[in-house]
Amino acid sequence: MKKIGFLSFGHWTPSPQSGTRSAADALRQSIDLAVAAEELGADGAYFRVHHFARQLASPFPLLAAVGAKTSRIEIGTGVIDMRYENPLYMAESASAADLIAGGRLQLGISRGSPEQVIDGWRYFGYQPAEGENESDMARRHTEVLLDALRGEGFAKPNPQPMFPNPPGLLRLEPYAEGLRERIWWGAGSNATAVWAAKLGMNLQSSTLKDDETGEPFHIQQAQQIRAYREAWKAAGHTRTPRVSVSRSIFALMNDRDRAYFGGSRDDDDKIGFLDEKTRAIFGRSYAAEPDKLVEQLKRDEAIAEADTLLLTVPNQLGVDYNAHVIESILKHVAPAMGWRS
Repeated sequence: MKKIGFLSFGHWTPSPQSGTRSAADALRQSIDLAVAAEELGADGAYFRVHHFARQLASPFPLLAAVGAKTSRIEIGTGVIDMRYENPLYMAESASAADLIAGGRLQLGISRGSPEQVIDGWRYFGYQPAEGENESDMARRHTEVLLDALRGEGFAKPNPQPMFPNPPGLLRLEPYAEGLRERIWWGAGSNATAVWAAKLGMNLQSSTLKDDETGEPFHIQQAQQIRAYREAWKAAGHTRTPRVSVSRSIFALMNDRDRAYFGGSRDDDDKIGFLDEKTRAIFGRSYAAEPDKLVEQLKRDEAIAEADTLLLTVPNQLGVDYNAHVIESILKHVAPAMGWRS
């Protein structure tokens, strides 16, 4: 059995060919798709965060709205770039969204990927400390966030407060019990997956990672997941961690599906460079009739290793079509894979 959710980048384009032509469209359609996915029996609604782009950028108002409009489905991110974040303000916002949703927030965070502008986090007022690089800064922000989410007091109270205080040092409010255990790290390498395990974060692995061995993407990703689980066990954590992978998977059910995805040229892994030093491997997409999809997916080692699968959706094709994409996998692929009874 697996949890199956969707992952939306929330693209919008002011073009007649797009079903999502404004930021307002992207936000409202994201809420509508989460509601539809819950009605279909999906397990999660996740959203990607990008700055300086015509995509979803400010996650917590959206997550809170989705949480208020749904009752069962997990809501989350995949991922928030921690180079841009004030971790204490983030802890308050995340806790508020989690409380509105009744404890359903699954917060994916990471160092982030190349963005639309050069060093965009500097415009947000952040810069690495002496001796740090931007990745170090993201991990430092993360550690502050994790500490804040423990709910322990750390701030000295004013001796003459406006309102009465509880005894001792003060913590951030509101406090969302259990949210600390629902933080996920989006790891692009084996080393960062091991680091996330040591800190007790769940693991998100996307459709790209550092090309560390030259092997096919799904094999490298499966190795990353195994390294993560070994590090988790060595760290002595008592709970069972969760692991998600994301994939572009389309069941060709009708002529419209075949028109959009039947001629896909993304059925092989691709190699590229995230920057001048980082060689990356990009995982293939899947598009075929359900019986063929099942045979292809059974050979994907990383999907087999994960407990959660996030389906990346083409959000600009509209809510109804994306609900169809999700429903096709839930009804015609997941049972044959053993992911649904």
